[in-house]
Amino acid sequence: MTTEVLIAPAKLTLSLRMVGIRDDGRHLVNAEMVALDLADELEVSPPAGADGRLTIEDRTGGLPVPGGPDDLVTRALHLAARTADVLVRKAIPAGAGLGGGSADAAAVLRWAGFTDVVAAAGIGADVSFCLVGGRARVSGIGEVVEPLPFRDQVFTLLTPTVGCPTPAVYRRWDEMGGPVGYHGNDLEPAAVDLVPELIQWRDALWDATGQRPRLAGSGSTWFVEGEYPGDGRRIVRTVPPTVPV
Repeated sequence: MTTEVLIAPAKLTLSLRMVGIRDDGRHLVNAEMVALDLADELEVSPPAGADGRLTIEDRTGGLPVPGGPDDLVTRALHLAARTADVLVRKAIPAGAGLGGGSADAAAVLRWAGFTDVVAAAGIGADVSFCLVGGRARVSGIGEVVEPLPFRDQVFTLLTPTVGCPTPAVYRRWDEMGGPVGYHGNDLEPAAVDLVPELIQWRDALWDATGQRPRLAGSGSTWFVEGEYPGDGRRIVRTVPPTVPV
């Protein structure tokens, strides 16, 4: 085993409809997702000890990424029955709705030659899409990934200085009775109710672009299609699938 550097592209959820809840409480979705050129970098090395070690370098300003046995990278290694030392250099902020942890886990699974998208969803709902990448329709609990023709698209992202923990947003959606989001994302009403500060960031991007922003996944990132640089905004482009489809 030699040291390898892996690229883990972020995902952007262009639309998200909640279509049901399973008996085990997991939510069923119907979503369109694309992979972005915003990416974490992982350095995978031979393990120095019996269990391997996970190190995270995070300067994004997102939610804390504690690592440990519950980290998606660690869970991906266990799923693939591999052991390694992994250094994650974060460029995708946590708690931003851009699938950073899922992207990292998927990169490890690809490195390990693991391509079972159904099993991948067992460690995280977005891991299956991130394992495939490109552009896809995602359903079930995330385990059904139907590739769509790739489109070269550009988006402007604005990520607030507040994060949206995904489990808390889903809980709030349940508590609110399962509201419908009228701007392409059913989780938006719950995220805004949970973190009211999101509204000022949405309105700032709206004023700057003239477009009504959409929320990325469970938040906190807002996005519009097109290129509108400046004022903390990030310009990103879609990237093709990471594995053959």
